[in-house]
Amino acid sequence: MTRITHVTTHDLRARTSRSLAGSDAQHPDPDYSAAYVVLHTDGEHQGHGMTFTIGQGNDLCCRAIEELAPLVVGRRLHDIVDDMGGFWRSVTNHSQLRWLGPEKGVVHLATAALVNAVWDLWAKSRGVPVWRLVAELEPEQLLDCIDLRYLHDELPPERALELLRRAAPTRAERIAELRRDGYPAYITSAGWLGYSEQQVRELCRSNLELGWTSFKTKVGVDVASDVRRCEVMREELGDRIQLMADANQVWEVHQAVEWMEHLRPFDLRWIEEPTSPDDVLGHAAIRRGVAPVGVATGEHAANRVIFKQLLQAEAIDYCQVDACRLGGLNEVIAVLLLAAARDVPVCPHAGGIGLCEYVQHIAVIDYVCVSGSLADRTTEYASHLHEHFLHPARISGGRYVVPEAPGYSIEMHPSSMASLSYPNGEEWR
Repeated sequence: MTRITHVTTHDLRARTSRSLAGSDAQHPDPDYSAAYVVLHTDGEHQGHGMTFTIGQGNDLCCRAIEELAPLVVGRRLHDIVDDMGGFWRSVTNHSQLRWLGPEKGVVHLATAALVNAVWDLWAKSRGVPVWRLVAELEPEQLLDCIDLRYLHDELPPERALELLRRAAPTRAERIAELRRDGYPAYITSAGWLGYSEQQVRELCRSNLELGWTSFKTKVGVDVASDVRRCEVMREELGDRIQLMADANQVWEVHQAVEWMEHLRPFDLRWIEEPTSPDDVLGHAAIRRGVAPVGVATGEHAANRVIFKQLLQAEAIDYCQVDACRLGGLNEVIAVLLLAAARDVPVCPHAGGIGLCEYVQHIAVIDYVCVSGSLADRTTEYASHLHEHFLHPARISGGRYVVPEAPGYSIEMHPSSMASLSYPNGEEWR
């Protein structure tokens, strides 16, 4: 029986600030980084997990993972996964570390790394990808993995179970469909804010040739440059291609409504993160003010309670759940259920190192096990840093190819871990 013997953490950082890949109005010089954890065992497999940051402070996440590590070291995998919901609560309800959250900030980011590493180990031990592991659980088993505390006013357990049971009989049909057709995606790589107009044009053209039909651009520095960027992208993409914009939290509520009037001619599908991620009522006001353009947010929503409030306040048109901002897959599935109960499309956030690898599983889980719908759904993709993973996310014709390798697709090549290691890896020397 597999037992977790010890845990190692790794501060891994890619120098994306050199190319400005990932740049936006709030983060002009990101170094995409992973607070990376390995669960070492006495068995055949190891569990790999990470949480995403953009550079400075990545070491704090690693330190927080080390503080949580005693909750798994010495335990048998079988004992953990037999009560996956109880395990999640034990991590998020640490009697002292919870004071630093609760369920938000550095400790919650660390929780995501540790919890997702357990899912990775569990799936590897079963010889299946994480999405398949979830799809093979009975609705009652899956519900037992989820902590619905604080959600009962919106999603009582019987309603959650009803949603899971509704999707269960036709899971196999949807799996076959996704394996045949892939999961619809959109690409952000053509629209990073630090890119020149010529770069944007060239990337739009090259990605159109690859079959992309949905694009996103960054906005928020000044109105004139935003208008020009949207003009450029519409010139290259035409009017039939989906175009979204992402402000990365930089606007006041009234400012977002006023700014979006200038972008209205470009037929945007949504404006993403138009204001503070904690301002639920602000998002609701913006949604009313910018309609019919949709409002999308969630990559910085700290926990399932924020999502509950965003949905109850009818503040968002698109739920952008993040694999690392929430406390791992258990909490992500809770948010998928919240969104399904309100019939709000889930369009997971990705783009950072490892996030595309993670969210391809989340998208499949949502369609196969929860919502049963692809209507108005796309999952984010960015084209850089995939070479560091043993089983990187793959795209064909603007759609995610369903991952089939056992685990959560997050295990890195040892050579990449050595190269990205901060501050002594080759990337930094």
